[in-house]
Amino acid sequence: MTKNTKIYLFISIVIVAVFFAIKTAVLFETIESTRLTRGSEYVCLLLFIPLFSLIVREIIKIQTKKLDETDKFIDKAAIVSITDSKGRITYVNEKFEKVSGWKLEEAVGKDHSIVNSGTQPDGYWGKMYETVLKGEIWNDVVTNKAKDGSLYHVDTYIRARFDSNGKLEGFSSIRQDVTEIIEKTKELERKNTYLEHAAKILRHDMHSGINTYMPRGVNSLERRLSYDDITNLKIEAPLKMIKEGLKHSQKVYKGVYEFTNLVKKDVVLNKEACGIKYILADYLSSTAYVSQVILDDNLPNIEVNEPLFCTAVDNLIRNGLKYNDSDSKFVKIYFEDDTICIQDNGRGITQEDFEHLSKPYVRKEGQKESGSGLGLNICVAILKEHGFDITCEKNEIGTKMKIKVK
Repeated sequence: MTKNTKIYLFISIVIVAVFFAIKTAVLFETIESTRLTRGSEYVCLLLFIPLFSLIVREIIKIQTKKLDETDKFIDKAAIVSITDSKGRITYVNEKFEKVSGWKLEEAVGKDHSIVNSGTQPDGYWGKMYETVLKGEIWNDVVTNKAKDGSLYHVDTYIRARFDSNGKLEGFSSIRQDVTEIIEKTKELERKNTYLEHAAKILRHDMHSGINTYMPRGVNSLERRLSYDDITNLKIEAPLKMIKEGLKHSQKVYKGVYEFTNLVKKDVVLNKEACGIKYILADYLSSTAYVSQVILDDNLPNIEVNEPLFCTAVDNLIRNGLKYNDSDSKFVKIYFEDDTICIQDNGRGITQEDFEHLSKPYVRKEGQKESGSGLGLNICVAILKEHGFDITCEKNEIGTKMKIKVK
């Protein structure tokens, strides 16, 4: 409300108050109805009418200005087109021109068939007209065709305009260009198809090699070789490495199997009660760094997906040993306050660093160690699938990763 409007309103209130005071006094006979009182009432009315008119005009002016500002905002922020009752274009804004390639002077008088891509099914636009002619707003993501023949996608809102008598005046359309979002979604769907195919290969085709043919081959070889043969041929160590490598591959395969299983829609993570010390000890038994990991006896029994949980914790262990300049590297895993703690004596990172490095393909600048920047991101994703929270605490020496499990 402007200053002038406030002044007009105040004066009007005073005039109305005087008018009703006189009327009330006459009604209750505290004063007589005379030429003076009737004249005063008449003057009040004469003064009130122009003031009221000024107030209404000021309010209309303010509202018109607000509507103009809203129209300008929409015109600047969205793709706008207006048609007459026959669907012939009467106005398009700059955004329409930029996205479609059709200039205002070219579009006026034509209908929206100039941007129709022809990709919509039969009856599509008929349903749109049916909706808007009922006074409702129609919305959908539409594929349009630009003047140069290229396709673009717009989130479209259309409404019909009616006059005060309910007669159709025309149609208004507001759109947002969502081409980039749609294209990225299609790209994501395409990559998901590849991922699902890769998951199928891992889950089914690799299963035979890792869990059937290779174990049978190793067992068959051991049956055919006597202890003397193994000793004479000096293949005891290679055989042990093959068996350990196979065992490790089978563990990795289990993790990959469970992780790729999550690609499927509406899949719930398979979990069962496990002794955390036992499953971690078994997982780490075939690693080169098993002697550098201290597993406390107080580790709990909780419900986890064994392969995935071990994969996540193993990533944290390897990070604690990898980013570590100590002469005697170690990682200690223990339990306190419903939290699995993974403590290392490495360089240490803060919670802020951890949140940053947990993003995909992000690595610390100036880092001498190589890596893809995906390990920590996948680790966090696995723990979140379990419903666990993970935080980081930088100590005087090293880092304490904390997995809240309850």
